[in-house]
Amino acid sequence: MKITTSKRLEGIGEYYFSQKLREIDELNKQGKNIINLGIGSPDLPPHPDVIKVLQDEAAKPTVHAYQNYKGSPILRNAISAWYDTWYQVKLDPNTEILPLIGSKEGIMHICMTYLNEGDEVLIPNPGYPTYSSAVKLAGGKAVFYELKQENDWQPDFEALEKTDLSKVKLLWVNYPHMPTGELPTKELFEKIVSFGRKHQILVCHDNPYSFILNETPMSLLAVPGAKDVVIELNSLSKSQNMAGWRVGMLSAAKERIDEILRFKSNMDSGMFLPVQLAAATALGLGKDWYASVNSIYAARREKVFELLSLLGCNFSVKQAGMFVWAKIPDQYKDGYELSDKVLYGSNVFITPGGIFGTAGEKFIRVSLCGSIERFEEAISRISNS
Repeated sequence: MKITTSKRLEGIGEYYFSQKLREIDELNKQGKNIINLGIGSPDLPPHPDVIKVLQDEAAKPTVHAYQNYKGSPILRNAISAWYDTWYQVKLDPNTEILPLIGSKEGIMHICMTYLNEGDEVLIPNPGYPTYSSAVKLAGGKAVFYELKQENDWQPDFEALEKTDLSKVKLLWVNYPHMPTGELPTKELFEKIVSFGRKHQILVCHDNPYSFILNETPMSLLAVPGAKDVVIELNSLSKSQNMAGWRVGMLSAAKERIDEILRFKSNMDSGMFLPVQLAAATALGLGKDWYASVNSIYAARREKVFELLSLLGCNFSVKQAGMFVWAKIPDQYKDGYELSDKVLYGSNVFITPGGIFGTAGEKFIRVSLCGSIERFEEAISRISNS
């Protein structure tokens, strides 16, 4: 008997960072002591109150059973209040919110819920690689729309209108944009909703970075009529320093929540209740919390600007999110070449922009997840190599 993988895995490679981390591990075993400035996993802890709630609740004997498939009402109410406070969006906690075990799973849930073989999905280039992987795994066809620096990394709606949209079922968007850090405008969000309504395309907005180095968080659901065509994913991974906790959310009209729950309820049995209660506490944190986190990221970003200037890169100083996106000097063929030069020559890893699509090939991305001392050491190594 020959055991083979399914056809759905054809064309789906191992996630880039999964491969690269193994290579970095091997270099570290050789004594290289690589400084990894690639992955955006927050190195700061959650608020102490959040950790205390987890500890206190986990000690209770009554919290270890399976949970409601739609999540705890306490968490759903906290999500609703959070959206109202920060995004000025009203969400019914009973019908318009679905907690997730991390928003990344929500990407797959959406694709598996709505896509049939041959359905097309518009995906940003550059953009998060998981969008296209999830589409392919669900049997859909990824159709990339290019984002350009000269257009402020926004979709070219005129160009999209000239394409055949008859088979397009979903549109993935992500603002503040990853990997470029481009902030949204009210006009952009209105155009996105209008495009979705006009062509009856379900717009999927991935919104995990709206609080990082950004004083005006925005939700696509704030646009009038958005709930007719928009599903929004959000997360506590970045804004609350809870990446490993795996707490996300999906917000949409009741019909969409019910549809996605049909798939999700067959995939998991809910989230550990103490994690949900701690997450509710995290969502209730005030402006001081976000200001304290952003003051740290702002100082780190200045060091990353220094590092990128040393490499001769060009970049915007107005980027949001926990990365800095930068255009490489003309002397390099692509971001992979510069990334490898810095890795093997200076023992510093920087993400090549090409992993986010062809439109990112002339760019690199640096994570802000590291201490000031770490960035200073990286700058020293690059300067002396």
